[in-house]
Amino acid sequence: MPSDPVFSDIERDAALDVAESFAALVARYFASTRDAGGRVSTRLTADDIARRFDEPLPLDPQGIDAVIARLERDVLPDCNRLTHPRSMGHQVSAPLPVAVWTEALMAAVNQSGAVWEMSPVGTVIETRVIRWMCDMAGFGPDAGGTFTSGGTEATFAGLLAARQAAIPDVWTRGVGADPPVVVCGEHAHYGVARAIGELGLGTDRAVVVPSDRFRMNVVALERELERLRREGRVVMAVVATAGTTATGSFDDLEAIGLLCDAHGIWLHVDGAHGASALLSPAHRSRLAGIHRARSIAWDPHKMMLMPLTASVVLVRDEGDLEAAFSQRAPYLFHAKAGERRWDQGLRSFTCSRRIDAFKVWVAFQRHGARGLAALYDHLCANARAMHAAVLARPDFVPVHHPESNILCFRYVGDRTLSEERLDAVNLRTREQYNRAGTGWITTTMLDGRRVLRVTLMNPRTTPADLEQTLADLGEIGRRLSTED
Repeated sequence: MPSDPVFSDIERDAALDVAESFAALVARYFASTRDAGGRVSTRLTADDIARRFDEPLPLDPQGIDAVIARLERDVLPDCNRLTHPRSMGHQVSAPLPVAVWTEALMAAVNQSGAVWEMSPVGTVIETRVIRWMCDMAGFGPDAGGTFTSGGTEATFAGLLAARQAAIPDVWTRGVGADPPVVVCGEHAHYGVARAIGELGLGTDRAVVVPSDRFRMNVVALERELERLRREGRVVMAVVATAGTTATGSFDDLEAIGLLCDAHGIWLHVDGAHGASALLSPAHRSRLAGIHRARSIAWDPHKMMLMPLTASVVLVRDEGDLEAAFSQRAPYLFHAKAGERRWDQGLRSFTCSRRIDAFKVWVAFQRHGARGLAALYDHLCANARAMHAAVLARPDFVPVHHPESNILCFRYVGDRTLSEERLDAVNLRTREQYNRAGTGWITTTMLDGRRVLRVTLMNPRTTPADLEQTLADLGEIGRRLSTED
């Protein structure tokens, strides 16, 4: 072995005691987030944190104990604690511990899932997990898909397949001077407009349909499709949403799917947040009609509580996805024409790709579909409990009834302030609440008004946490309302 100590350090770091030290660090982090009295977020600014790490590039090695000590001292204290019971912010989960531990195993085997020979077990497990998810969506035996980096990539891949179906020679000739349009709801994720631009269609090719109670208005969609047909416009796809970002609302997939069937239009369902309702007998009906989709985006790193990242694109016909990536690479892919291949690189943007399906497979093994359904139901029940708590207070009003685990509401105080003043109070209430560090929520604009928003992604959150969050927000809002 060469004499440089890095070679012996590698062997040393593979030992069980080093692994136990890192595992103990993670376990201590988990333990530190269980107490509702602890901080959710940092008080420091970005500049404050940057000064802590303003140092020259290390040239010489340190002992592993020193590295772990610095992680615990300088890194973890100012990371957001998503597993804190009053972390109710963005759509990033408090991850399942079993999936967290699987991450280390995934990194250790370091398989690239693009090619079967580089990941003989991983590509098979990914295909199996995709098959389970296709079955839940009601897709047939020709369905398939692949894991992606997130819902934005999953929607992009679905629309890429739709573009290939609408313009079969697009690889060689481009989209042409008069590309097709994509129809979506006004509450569609920004990734839809991004995909339309990135696909070369031009963002003015997005046709936006108004909403009805934060869901796509199906009557307006029907009128729009008829108008486009009369004008001779080609519709590449309709994008429906299952679990909108702002309110967690579900479009009527059955009605939208029937319209798409009647017009011969590709339906893509952005179920990044809401498709996990397929696991739940209590909530599955919200996705009635999803089997009519040609493609689906679904993020297990949201409501299945996987660590980032774990997202999939599913297609009713796997050949549609392969056609969207119709490039030859004989140095990697060796199967015969017409043969179904295990190589996921044939259906994916990426060549160097993790097997994120490992952790989803482990979660199914550990908790079963029923256990993951129970988690989904619990998070949705918390949103309903928050809604009831908001209704019970005169100083807040809910903006909608929760259909999943997201709730938007508005501080109104004694109802004497103008709407414009309340907008400012709500914005500052969220800022001051988060800065205090006792909890974490988000905010958005709905119907032109500033509202407060909670996303309940943590199984540890209890009704007492919900009540205390409202009490703290109410106190801040009351104080701000009396300021000149």
